[in-house]
Amino acid sequence: MNDNFKRIGDYIKLVNNRNSDWAVTNLLGVNINKNFMPSVANTSGIDLSKYKIIRKGQFATNIMHVNRDETLPVALYQNEDPSIVSPAYMTFEVMDENSLLSDFLMMEFQRPEFDRRAWTYCDSSVRGGLEWERFCEIQIPIPGIDEQRKFVALYNGLLTNQKTYENSLADLRLICNSSMDKLKNIDNQQSLSELVRLVDNRNKNKTISNLLGINVDKVFMPSKANVGETDLSKYKIVKNEQFAYSAMQVGRDETVRVVLYSSKEPAIISPAYLVFEVIDKTIVMPEFLMLWFHRPEFNRYGWFISDSSVRASLEWDRFKEIKIPVPDIKIQEAIVTIYHTSETRKRINEQLKNAVKPLCPVLTRGVVENIMMK
Repeated sequence: MNDNFKRIGDYIKLVNNRNSDWAVTNLLGVNINKNFMPSVANTSGIDLSKYKIIRKGQFATNIMHVNRDETLPVALYQNEDPSIVSPAYMTFEVMDENSLLSDFLMMEFQRPEFDRRAWTYCDSSVRGGLEWERFCEIQIPIPGIDEQRKFVALYNGLLTNQKTYENSLADLRLICNSSMDKLKNIDNQQSLSELVRLVDNRNKNKTISNLLGINVDKVFMPSKANVGETDLSKYKIVKNEQFAYSAMQVGRDETVRVVLYSSKEPAIISPAYLVFEVIDKTIVMPEFLMLWFHRPEFNRYGWFISDSSVRASLEWDRFKEIKIPVPDIKIQEAIVTIYHTSETRKRINEQLKNAVKPLCPVLTRGVVENIMMK
């Protein structure tokens, strides 16, 4: 092995600070993407004093199931306020930041080559765990501290740019939401019956086979229904800028399932659904109407007026009497433009995140190649 490959155990030490005074309540886990996440564990009645405290600059890892997952779930904690993790986790920190940067070590942990190497160090038990002593034996490339700082600065710069872009999304969402909030008090409130009308176009010639459903997030999704021998000619067609609406189980789900169809190619939906469209788009924009349908207040009111049947439905006659604030069309256009800008940036941000993450292994691969040449 090249002299610049070093044992991890020579650079790190275990940390075992317990939450003995119950001062920390934020419980986190580590996923296979090597990120901290809110724990899904039910902590009711659990003694949190036994949980381990993790602070900024420290690592948490779950060394069980490494063989099964072929990944070591490990993450570097970056928040200022401490959190707690399961007592089953190992928490550790770098002993000397002048020899090995925590950020550089985390970059190494993100390399697929590291996961493959860790997998070979696992035991042969049912769990396929990686014992701590074996973990410490893993050797990784550790260049000089100046070179570490260079690569960390480059990678963190990319992350900072992506986070700055992500923060701008929150500003746009705030502007959009606050603009909608201000409309609650305008005088021009109109019932949906004045703004929309039902549409009932059937798939009579069976030319459309794209069958969609509606989920509680108000998004179209491929239908899970088995339509093997079903007569699709009875299914309803939904077209661009039309809405699909499910009146059932509004009371149970506390959500009004209504979605604006934005694709150019029409689709079909269950005959049990309703399809409606805006009567006059110079009065109200479909996109503005959908923004209002997304509001939590709209869901709560729909839940409140749903019936008391087993299905807890919000039938069309009740739905269409819900009143909506209708501002001037120019105001609607401005709010919708802000929303579309936010959605566009959201997609770009996801692309940026997907582009930045793979760069970490690329950068550290460059480190390895330099070391191997020495």
